[in-house]
Formats: sequence, C-alpha cells, structure tokens
Amino acid sequence: MQILPADIDRDQTYKLLTGVVVPRPIAWVTSLSEAGHVNLAPFSCFTFVSSEPPMLGISIGRGDKLRIKDTARNIRERREFTVNIANDSMIVDVHASSFEFPTEVSEVEKLGLATLPGECIATPRLRDVPVSLECRFSQLIEFGTASTEFHVGEVVCFHIRDDLYEGGKIRTERLEPICRIAGPNYAKLGTIITQSGGAWGPRPKT
Repeated sequence: MQILPADIDRDQTYKLLTGVVVPRPIAWVTSLSEAGHVNLAPFSCFTFVSSEPPMLGISIGRGDKLRIKDTARNIRERREFTVNIANDSMIVDVHASSFEFPTEVSEVEKLGLATLPGECIATPRLRDVPVSLECRFSQLIEFGTASTEFHVGEVVCFHIRDDLYEGGKIRTERLEPICRIAGPNYAKLGTIITQSGGAWGPRPKT
C-alpha cells in the first residue's frame, strides 16, 4: 500500500502517524492557570532534547477550531510546568485526564489525585507518581499549518522515588512506565533486551 499525504486529511494523517510512531512515552503534565487552577493533561509527543542543561520537549497541538489548549497557555503565562511520569497502575487516570474540561475545572481535583508543592517552581507535582520533573519554560517552536507547537523546558528539579535510583541510573523495570500507541490504547514496558558488545559486536545466531 502507498499513501500520499495530499490524498488524506489532517485527522487521517494523525491516525496514521500515531499508529506508526510507537511506542511513545507519556508526559503527564501539571500546569498552573493564572487563577491558580492545577491543570493536568497527558502528551505522548514527548522526548528529552538536551542533557546539559537537562531539557525536555513536548509537542502540543491546538484543540477544536485550533484553540490553544489550557496546558500550552499556562506554560506560556507562568513559564513553568511539571512533567510527571506515570506507572502502569495509573493508566485509567492518565486516559481520563486527556478529556477536555472547562478551563476553571482542575483535572487533579476531578480525578481525586493528590499533589505536592513544587520545590523550585510554583506548579505542583503529583504525589503518587514515581518521577516528577520540574521545568522552567525555555522556548517554543511552531510546526506545520495546524499550529502544532513544541514547548521546551529546562529541568530544574528531579523528584525520583528512592528505590528507582541506583548507581546513578534509573531502574527502568521498577519504574514500570506506560506508553501510548494508536487511539485510546496504551502498553506496558514489556521484555527488556540487553545487548553486549559495540555496534559491530557479536550478532545473535539465527
């Protein structure tokens, strides 16, 4: 099968890309509105972009009628946000927080989730997640005609559950992260395969 982008619309393209670019890690973002409401939303177009300084990037598309989403507006106004990393016990709440609520409604309160105050920023973090990353907004890069915007933030504080951090590294199997695949579908980490040797090391026998 061959598909040309010119032959399909925006929604079809979105479904195609999100079905191919998998698995995607999920940034469960808390942000603070001007009125002080704590917004919570998941974003799966998410990655790290720098280690010195540590920086994360989140792609946030526009909502209905290209309306700016609450998270994007809060990030620009407050110039900060927190990326929470959920584990596989939190899939139901992660998905529920993806639905749009009125701006004055806090998804955190709606879902009955507990928060803790930020250490370096005003935006709270989720209490029961294994990892939270407090970020200060750094820059915004706009892509495409649908006004998709890549928000970059510098991590100013790492909150890591004690049993996850060992020898300067994260024990990923203990983190139990979740990922997004196409549609309302999520997945767990699955089997971890460790390779030895360099890029041109021994190849597995077939």
